[in-house]
Amino acid sequence: MNPASLSTAPRRLLARVRDVMAGEGSAQSRLDKITSIIAADLVTEVCSIYVRRPGDVLELFSTRGLSPSAVHVTRLRFGEGLIGEIAARGGPLALSDAPAHPNFAFRPETGEDEFRSMLGVPVLRSGRVVGVVAVQNKTERQYTEEETETLQTVAMVLAEMVAGGELISRQELMPTDGIALKPLRLEGTCFSRGLGIGQAVLHEPNFDIGNLVADDPEHEMARLHEAFSAMLGQLDTILSQSPLSSAEGGEHEDVLEAFRMVAEDAGWLRRTEEAVTSGLTAEAAVLKVKNEMRARLGQASDPYLRERVHDLEDLANRVLKHLLGTGAQDKLYQPEHMILVARNMGPAELLDYDHTRLRGLVLEEGSATSHVAIVARALDIPVMGQVRDVLSKIDTGESIVVDGQNAQVLIRPGEDVQQAFHETRKHLEQIKAQYAQLKDLPARTLDGVEVSLNINAGLLFDFDQIEATGADGVGLYRTEVPFMVRTQFPDVEAQRTLYEKVLDRAAGKPVVFRTIDAGGDKVLPYWDEFDEENPAMGWRAIRICLDRPAILRQQLRALIRASRGRDIHVMFPMIAEVEEFDAAKGLLERELQREKNRGGILPEHVYAGVMLEVPALALQLDKLVQRVDFISIGSNDLMQFLYATDRGNPHVSDRYDILSPFALGFLKSVRDRCDQAGVPVSVCGEAAGHALEAMALVGIGFRRLSMPPPALGPVKEMIRTMSERQVAQFLHSVLEMPRASVRQRLKAFAKDHGIKI
Repeated sequence: MNPASLSTAPRRLLARVRDVMAGEGSAQSRLDKITSIIAADLVTEVCSIYVRRPGDVLELFSTRGLSPSAVHVTRLRFGEGLIGEIAARGGPLALSDAPAHPNFAFRPETGEDEFRSMLGVPVLRSGRVVGVVAVQNKTERQYTEEETETLQTVAMVLAEMVAGGELISRQELMPTDGIALKPLRLEGTCFSRGLGIGQAVLHEPNFDIGNLVADDPEHEMARLHEAFSAMLGQLDTILSQSPLSSAEGGEHEDVLEAFRMVAEDAGWLRRTEEAVTSGLTAEAAVLKVKNEMRARLGQASDPYLRERVHDLEDLANRVLKHLLGTGAQDKLYQPEHMILVARNMGPAELLDYDHTRLRGLVLEEGSATSHVAIVARALDIPVMGQVRDVLSKIDTGESIVVDGQNAQVLIRPGEDVQQAFHETRKHLEQIKAQYAQLKDLPARTLDGVEVSLNINAGLLFDFDQIEATGADGVGLYRTEVPFMVRTQFPDVEAQRTLYEKVLDRAAGKPVVFRTIDAGGDKVLPYWDEFDEENPAMGWRAIRICLDRPAILRQQLRALIRASRGRDIHVMFPMIAEVEEFDAAKGLLERELQREKNRGGILPEHVYAGVMLEVPALALQLDKLVQRVDFISIGSNDLMQFLYATDRGNPHVSDRYDILSPFALGFLKSVRDRCDQAGVPVSVCGEAAGHALEAMALVGIGFRRLSMPPPALGPVKEMIRTMSERQVAQFLHSVLEMPRASVRQRLKAFAKDHGIKI
């Protein structure tokens, strides 16, 4: 790309705007001059600049062409009118007939009724909308992509003026509650369990870019390419020296590989080059693209895309550090006991810090499947996510507690509270040591009933817990997790290698492979996005695999080849009709025959089962048990569908209880019918991982449970202190009660009978 070959008009406009911003006069007078310059340069009758006020309100701050009396009078909320629409979507809007748009809102005080076409762009600062710039024409006009890009570039420069506190105070740009001086408790979502105490370190890169407009575009392009190359070299060093680099396998390897591929994305570099060509300095161009990517991808419906914007921010920050000559790794503030606090971050940013000092991670955003969460779990670091506005409520160096057990973060706790948490942590370590002593003991009730306890897994890292907890095997291996952290669908050989490692790490203990359960809240980055109103009940899991059988056949082929003469257990998810299981098993049999024909080593035994999570399948049990080798109940989705309750919606997720007479009676009826048919049945949902719920499940007849690894110790201890006969008798007496839940009665029973829950 040769900057000299492109039009210099955008650069001239930027230079004029820069000169006005650096000139004399009040902020308002300079803003008015900029408004006139933009209108003249783009040949429009109107140019208006809106600035964000507290409460997501946009106030008209300057205009040329609309009524001057509307300045500081006209206000629009986010989403209100076309200006509010631009702010809400965080992206540009070009309309040749603006009044025809359904969101058009006429404000008579502005006198804009005679103007028909409009082009508007958000003013972005750190990915946050701080204003809107709009131009209008009386005639219908088709605004070009170049004009949109020019206005976006000017808006990027204006963002510095807004954020600088000249137009409104900096305090107005901050959340209204700000930093309190008293202790504060915040809630969030636990991405990695544990308890951490330490000093807060705010991971919030701020870059002071003094010069936004370039005088020599060719020089800026050379600086940009040099910084990109330096960033890639530094990234290779960081990833090669990571404490995970020597680990044997694990999905964190896929995460770091995918991150490196994002760093080399030519499209990202091309967009930054275009911003330099438009007249920005190299660092201003990087910042512009970073803000636009965050605003655009941050609102994507695909959770994977929303998470990838944080990887891009990580990389953009590294390029900015090279351009500005700041941010050396040895300058990071790293106290002995450190809790990182960030809006979000990429995996390499986490690895910038000394993992031996990290006691926890707190994120304003994020998800359990984000790259940084996966790497943090591999490092055994507790992580709390979706802790709203935490960055605005704490300063670096202040004390903070990450309580993953109760999904809360405590800021500036008092000495007594800190001491209590230190004691709790010691107590948890003691309890963990006690559970470790149970690992070689059987999960046997006081009256001699044996219960098989297994772990749920999705990462190779989880397989270390088989030995650590004394688990009988893996009752649920989520095969979609390795798919979610890759940038493209893994081929048969890549899958075979992974599954072979899984079986090797299990060391002869059974592993139940659930075939890929993509869709719903598990979106793969390389699949087309589908807009579904109810994705949890939509095109997902076995429904996708039967519509696209090549996906399932490749996975089954890889499993068969990975077995190398060992047993394999294959479980099909989201089965709603017996015929769906027949179709899936038919594909399995075809792949077995294919492997036999090619002279491969077949598994010793192949066990085909289903995950019972659709209530309709329970009504077909008589036909189903004649076909399957085992059934595993996915209590999470089963209860969600049974009660028509979205388990991800906080307003209703706790409305219904699995410890209700109806739910327990339903589960017992499934268990009874499976027992009569001689088909093994287990529970692998969240219910199996809570001691009280597990006590009830054992009491109604379940003898195989699968749970997250940390839950196995508490559940085993509970089982070894209960009498199955007494619990069963008690449950029989309460299952006919017309109650929404018997949770409290079960707790009282456990306490009275010395059952440790």
